[in-house]
Amino acid sequence: MLNLVLSIVLSSWLILSFKYVERFNVSRLQAIVFNYISCVITGCIFISKIPSPAFSFDDPAFKWPVIMGCFFITLFNVTGFTAQKVSVAVASVASKLSLVIPFIFSIFLYNEKAGAFKLIAILLALAGVYCTVAVSKKEKLEKTRQPVLLFLLAFILFVGCGLQDTVVKYAEQHYMNADNSNDYLIMAFATAAFVALILMIALMISGREKFSYKSVLAGIAIGVPNYFSILFLVKALKQYSGNSSAVLPVVNIGIVLCSALAAGVLFGEKLSLLNKIGILLSIISIAFFALG
Repeated sequence: MLNLVLSIVLSSWLILSFKYVERFNVSRLQAIVFNYISCVITGCIFISKIPSPAFSFDDPAFKWPVIMGCFFITLFNVTGFTAQKVSVAVASVASKLSLVIPFIFSIFLYNEKAGAFKLIAILLALAGVYCTVAVSKKEKLEKTRQPVLLFLLAFILFVGCGLQDTVVKYAEQHYMNADNSNDYLIMAFATAAFVALILMIALMISGREKFSYKSVLAGIAIGVPNYFSILFLVKALKQYSGNSSAVLPVVNIGIVLCSALAAGVLFGEKLSLLNKIGILLSIISIAFFALG
């Protein structure tokens, strides 16, 4: 249970931290780059060595941390772009409603049971997540004058975030163990750092980005919790290895609840009646997952 709670709290901080990135006028891309570099360094310090993976380039296991890393960097950027160009609500709803994808994969890939409690829980979760992040009609319509772009970004986030959770679960189930899980995570973050660094250098050469020392500090503040949020998620999946169809949705619901409540305390964001109903539905859905 502790691993689950820590993953939720640290993941919520990642969402909230980008509010500070915007507030202090820090480059989002540079913060992401140094976030992933910080993840790699944190992982190496945590295991007191630079990992030497026990698999080679031609080993089938090698591709999974690389795939994970590509998901990490791609979805980080798409989420940020969607929030900036379209709507924060769209980014939140699309990424969190994706909890249904790993739920379905867990049922079919691992033959986990989907009883009445779990089915009710997933319906309550979908309604709860939507209501928790819902905004007024006026705010929702801001920056959404391009319906094709809106649909495309929402679809990418929905499918991408769902597949990312599914890939993490698959790698954890088939390839990760107590001895190599840190190697996998460090390699995944190193892949994300490499891709992001190449992009940042290209933009700096073209003059579209200018280096800022503030982004290094922001990257550290995001990266250290980021590493442990994934580590604790993997540990939670190991701990509840036969019930990932409940673990991943509960984590997503927990992140929505935690970040919504924290945003109210830290940034003075007010919750509407619909938001409060969403929080209540989400709490009830967690109870149903526990019963299922």
